[in-house]
Amino acid sequence: MFRRSVEKGSSGRKTAFLAATATFSLFVIAALVAAWSVFYAPGPSARQGEVTIVTLPSGAGVSAIAANLKAAGVIRSTDMFKAAASITGADRKLRAGEYEVPSGASLRSVLALLVSGKVVRHYVTIPEGWSSAQAVDILMREPILTGAVDEVPEEGTLWPDTYEISRGETRASLIARMQRARDDNLDRLWATRGPNSVVRTLDEAVILASIVEKETAVAAERPRVAGVFSNRLRMGMRLESDPTIVYGITKGRPLGRGLRRSEIDAHTDWNTYQIDGLPPTPIANPGRDAIAAVLNPPTTEDIFFVADGTGGHAFARTYPEHLANVARWRAIERRRQGLPPEPATPATPGAAPDGAPAGVPPGVNVPAGAQVIRIPQQPAPSQGAAQ
Repeated sequence: MFRRSVEKGSSGRKTAFLAATATFSLFVIAALVAAWSVFYAPGPSARQGEVTIVTLPSGAGVSAIAANLKAAGVIRSTDMFKAAASITGADRKLRAGEYEVPSGASLRSVLALLVSGKVVRHYVTIPEGWSSAQAVDILMREPILTGAVDEVPEEGTLWPDTYEISRGETRASLIARMQRARDDNLDRLWATRGPNSVVRTLDEAVILASIVEKETAVAAERPRVAGVFSNRLRMGMRLESDPTIVYGITKGRPLGRGLRRSEIDAHTDWNTYQIDGLPPTPIANPGRDAIAAVLNPPTTEDIFFVADGTGGHAFARTYPEHLANVARWRAIERRRQGLPPEPATPATPGAAPDGAPAGVPPGVNVPAGAQVIRIPQQPAPSQGAAQ
């Protein structure tokens, strides 16, 4: 009797244990199915557009990242995200940066994206030969940058290049980066300065390079233009660079038209038709090639150049050669404007106050008795005309 009661009790406990085990197993299975469905099921829709921008700060922990994603509407549960990240090992592989999460992305897809490191990359380019004012304009138009620019950086202190930027970076910090890059690159370039260079300081190098940069858009011409200006400085000739006139008028903004005769004749601190030597500051932010050209100009006898109609320039050693190049350029301009050829004008003898033929720039020696061709007065030249 006692044995049957014991056996009956033991059987009941076994049945209850099996039932509890089955219930627990069903619960675990249900939980796993639920977790599985959450892991693979579509996530929240983007609040706006087809993607949601999220940023993982460098050094952020899983909890902070989960909270960030939840606030952005990318995931539904921070706990589920942390659990999934822990189970899959993603919590040790999450990579900082900016991501575009597609609308409705599953938890699995979100984790895979954050582990992949396929961050959104943003770039901003400051072209060679652009002024500091123009560079600030570029930065102000970049929507992912923040903060104002209280003061335009000094001319010539920014390094033209393409910079990677991150969302929320301040414009001031990017300008500081550009200035550090300029100093670093300038120091390296200065170490290559050759004996043919006329510049004596880093500041002079940047000033002259900025003029070279603005005078030609043809990279292969920069050394030759640097050679012309170096020769003029050695001879005591004025540089007579049109872009320096423009800078004196606009301080780095485009003029939007050709120069007027009154502007060529007007004195400003930058007008190299009116001042001797270099202007007081650069007129743009020169790039590597222009700086390298003034630090190692070629040996040349050229002292003139003028546009040749192809986008480049015709160079000359003597004033008569230059005047012939100018005449060809004027003829090209007239053809482009649909005007008839200009009637030939005979040479007019005469002497300048210093004894040189009329129209010859100071410091240019013309052999005695040489005929100087005179070009009739034209409308004010546009930027990049005869030099």
